[in-house]
Amino acid sequence: MNSEYPFTPRGLDIDGHRLSYLDEGQGEVIVMLHGNPTWSFFYRHLVKALAADYRVIAPDHLGCGLSDKPQGYPYRLADHIANIERLLDHLEIERFSLVVHDWGGAIGMGVAGRMPDRIQGIVVMNTAAFRSRKIPLRIRVCRIPVIGDILVRGYNAFAEGAISMAVTRKMDKETARGYLAPYDSWKNRIAILRFVQDIPLAPGHPSWETLLEVEFRLRELRHRPMLILWGGRDFCFTTDFFDEWRTRFPAARHHLFADAGHYLLEDAREDAVKMIGDFFAGVLQQKDPAAEWSGSQRLSTERR
Repeated sequence: MNSEYPFTPRGLDIDGHRLSYLDEGQGEVIVMLHGNPTWSFFYRHLVKALAADYRVIAPDHLGCGLSDKPQGYPYRLADHIANIERLLDHLEIERFSLVVHDWGGAIGMGVAGRMPDRIQGIVVMNTAAFRSRKIPLRIRVCRIPVIGDILVRGYNAFAEGAISMAVTRKMDKETARGYLAPYDSWKNRIAILRFVQDIPLAPGHPSWETLLEVEFRLRELRHRPMLILWGGRDFCFTTDFFDEWRTRFPAARHHLFADAGHYLLEDAREDAVKMIGDFFAGVLQQKDPAAEWSGSQRLSTERR
């Protein structure tokens, strides 16, 4: 495995398929959920930084990373939410915090909205958990039948493209190899395509009702401590999404990294990791994080 990923993953059987996940450190639990086309590798530096003080759980969604990649699996939003719930039950985790990015936002907030009293804190990065009809042309093209299959699974255009389009700083070769390693064949790129196809843009889509439920339940989380970090040069999750999160969670602390792209933990790694560490140090040492947070209106609008 890539030298930047010095972890030994564990596995959970999900209906005959192995879900790979990291379980590092001890203490209060922080669950990190990745998006598409990444995997837990995206969180490698954050895992190393936080595992010294907390127990960090970072799964690879089925079809992603080191998890199995079944060809006939539905790969719907509801399936990914259910898988994380099964993982939490398997690990007997009662209270936990979340770090979410990209598809991890809808998945993680889907989990959190069903169990808001178990959530201690949330970090949100370049993601959405609510309806939007905004989708870049380069992603929309990948949803076209046959053409999308050829581009995403044949040429690996989605994952390969992200190596340059999701960052503003040139990614070094070792890091790029780490991101791409699990997606080295037509078969192993199945979930990348299914995630793109599962973006619910209109009623009638198989995941539309699931997303509506996720969005509706966001209100249950308004008094949970939240930190919103955003890469301002994200071509997909633009600053419009950043503004939407701030509107929905007016008490959240937030920071815009104006020169960072979608892969925020690559472009602004040191600052983002420190902010996340400081956030959890403040939240998880409180006896009642939600009560403390709801009484504080210390808002910051820091921009870089």
